[in-house]
Parts: sequence; C-alpha cells; structure tokens
Amino acid sequence: MAVDLFFKSIAELAALLEAKTLSSTELTSALIARKSAVEGRVKAFNSSDDADALAQAAASDARRAAGQARGPLDGIPVGLKDVISVSGQPLTASSKMLANFVSPYDATVTVNLKRAGAVVWGRLNCDEFAMGSSTENSAFGPTANPWDLTRVPGGSSGGSAAALAAGEVIAALGSDTGGSIRQPAALCGVVGLKPTYGLVSRYGLVAFASSLDQIGPFARTVEDAALMLGAIAGHDPLDSTSFKAEIPDYRAGLKQRRPWRLGIPKEYFGAGLDPAVGAAVEKAIAFYKSQGCEIKEVSLPHTQYCLDTYYIIATAEASSNLARFDGIRYGHRAKGAKDVVDLYAQSRAEGFGAEVKRRIILGTYVLSSGYYDAYYLRAQKVRTLIRQDFLNAYREVDALLTPTSPMPAFKLGEKSDPLALYLCDIYTIGVNLAGLPALSVPCGFTPGGLPIGLQLIGQPFREADLLAMAHTYEQAHDWHTRHPQL
Repeated sequence: MAVDLFFKSIAELAALLEAKTLSSTELTSALIARKSAVEGRVKAFNSSDDADALAQAAASDARRAAGQARGPLDGIPVGLKDVISVSGQPLTASSKMLANFVSPYDATVTVNLKRAGAVVWGRLNCDEFAMGSSTENSAFGPTANPWDLTRVPGGSSGGSAAALAAGEVIAALGSDTGGSIRQPAALCGVVGLKPTYGLVSRYGLVAFASSLDQIGPFARTVEDAALMLGAIAGHDPLDSTSFKAEIPDYRAGLKQRRPWRLGIPKEYFGAGLDPAVGAAVEKAIAFYKSQGCEIKEVSLPHTQYCLDTYYIIATAEASSNLARFDGIRYGHRAKGAKDVVDLYAQSRAEGFGAEVKRRIILGTYVLSSGYYDAYYLRAQKVRTLIRQDFLNAYREVDALLTPTSPMPAFKLGEKSDPLALYLCDIYTIGVNLAGLPALSVPCGFTPGGLPIGLQLIGQPFREADLLAMAHTYEQAHDWHTRHPQL
C-alpha cells in the first residue's frame, strides 16, 4: 500500500485519512522513505526537515482523533519552492547569495497551508531567484526529469514539478513569472496553475519581477489543484497588490458543464512547435469540439512582441528587487573587501550566478538614464496592447487553448544559449504580462514517452471556469494516472 500512497491524489488520501484507515504520520513517513529512495537521482530538494514534518503529521493525527480535522488538506504533505518563506527553515532561492539564510517568518501562503492543516515540508529546487526555464541555473545543481533523468524538468519551479511527478510530495507550490509553474508542469506530466495576478498573496515570496510574479499550485489532478487554490487564495493586507475577490468553492465548481466557447490563437501554432506536441494539442481541441464546445480561431496580434516586452520589464524589475542583496544586512558577504563599494561588488559577484547577473545587467541598462523611455516605458505601453489582445478575444470566447511548451523536455545541458532557453516560454509569458489565470494539464506523451501539456488561458478571476474546463478534459483521459518508473 505504501508505494501506492506516493501517487494518490489529495482527494483520495483525504478520504483514507477521514476513514482513519491511514494516518498522516504513516503517509508522511512513506514520503520520507520515498524521498530517500529516489532523491539521489531526481535532486528535487534543496533541504528538508523530516523531524519537523513528522511532528506536524502527529499534530494532524491528534486533531483528527479529537474530531477537529481542518478539511481535505489536513495531514497532507506539501512541498514549497525555495523562494517561499517558511519560518525557521532555509530560504535560499537556490542561490549562493542566500546559502545560509533562514526565514524569520512564514509567507502568507505558508500560513494558509498550515491553517488548513497541511504538513509543510521540504525546500524544493529552482532556477536561481526563479530565473530560468530548466532548473539548471541553481547553486545546488540541476534537477532531473523523473520521466527521463537525462532531461530537464522545466523551470523555474522544476523542483516542485519533479518532486510531485516522482512521488516525493503529494502537492507543491511554485511561483510563475513567465511560465515557471505551467512549463515544468507540462514537462513533468502534472497539473500546474498560475492564478490571476492578485488572487494569491505574494507576501513572503522572494521577489523576481513584482508585477509578474504569482504563486500557484502543482497537483496530480485538477481537483487537487482546486483544493490547493482554495486554501491559498484570498485578500492579504500585507500585499499591496492583493485583490479583494470573492473566493468560490473551486472544488464544487468542477461540476460545471456547458458548451464553452474556446479560442485557438493562430499565433501559437506556427514555426517552432514540436510536431508531437502540436498533434497532442490538436487532439485535445478535437475532444472539446466533440463535447459540444464552439471552437473558434482568434488572433492575438501583439504576440510577436511578448518575448521582447517580457525580458525588458522582468529584467528591469529584477535589477531593482535584487539591489537589496548587497552583503550588508543579510546574505553572502565577501571577505577582504577594501571598502563598502568593493564589498558590494565582490559580494554580488560571488553570490549571484551567471543568469542572474545577465538579467541584472540588462535590467539596469533599460532603466538607465537616456534609455528608460526608449525601452522600459515603451515596453509598458506594448504590455497594455498585449493585455488588450486577450480582452478583445474574450469578447468572443470564454477561454483559450494552446500548447503549454513548444517542445517536450530537452536534454540537460542541451540549451546553453540563453536565447534558446528564453524561447521555451513563448506560449506562457503573455499570460503574465496580461495578469491572467492559466493552467497546464497533461494531454499526452511523445513517441519517446515524454509528457505533453495543454494550456488553458482564462479570464481574470475566472479560475472556477478554467478548472471546470480542465477537469472535463481530464476526466475523459488517463494521462494524469500515468507515472514515471524510478
């Protein structure tokens, strides 16, 4: 039974816990053993506190025995990307800059998970400061894709996706700045949801690009994603960008069934799309059509400017956000510096990796005197046009269907050119620029056995509709029931 536990959904495990045929301590112990068995090959964790996880599990069992269980997440082990604060636990952002930093407080999403009774354990690997598409830019080394250990899990939340796919956690949280939840979810064959900007608090998230970052769940099923979103969503006065939106019962909303109007953006099915990925997505589109959905081609004419716009805005915000890591108050401090300016320079040179430095330099340039108007200000104007493209499309359709990633998981080390890596996010970055919700759900495998993801892009704060659409597809297919052999 223990092996089966690794790949059960939250909903299935919650039923076992409620029936008292399984305890949280047994479940957590099984996952700790699973991690010991496969982590040496997957390398999804930066750190874990097994004793603390077992103590949380014991507390959950005690609540349940007293008739005080807090809901379906009570006693379920959930992993967190190592950019989300957990009090008393390491918070490294997979960087040498924060190698010895311990978080003094909980992020709001961590508070919410603990309030729901979840067992919060494990700091999951990612690209350094969430900058990357392959989880190769980590001071802890790369994470492997459980479906093929010679390939990447995607990024930047690759550790979260890989840990879930490998059966080391039951669910996980990641952050998505340009596709960092959806792309690794697609490459690892799990569900990944990027909520509407402002629906989930960013308080306690290590900032990359503050107008783009959003925390969201990784889950084995759409139902589990709905449960996770329900636990972490909601207004937070500690986050000035948090929105006062009504939080519906996302799980109950999965029962929605209606002939949705679905748009197919013609710009997302051109050159660069892997044939196997394109074929799988076309089959998914045909399924929705068979269910009575109206399928309509739409245009997002400013798509061609998404990549340029994103890498101006994201790097500009990164250069500003990462200025705080100066070797003075916390983080890595260089030794032997001659003066304070030299201390700044040496600490940052030693603490940051190549990709982070690249983005800081680019961001500083586009914000510099004489270039701000030419680059950053113009990019913000184009961003408005990109958002308007989506809103115009939503006058005709309820949601959009696209590939999540233009390609399946590629070999570790295969894309050493930064520009080649940036192109991996071509179908996901527009969503962040527009602040929209989007979800990746497994929709097939390549002939070589690599997972493929279908992306559904929804209207602002209409996550309930998006989840229902994805659930309808998932229930008619078995992609989510398949697991890698490790």
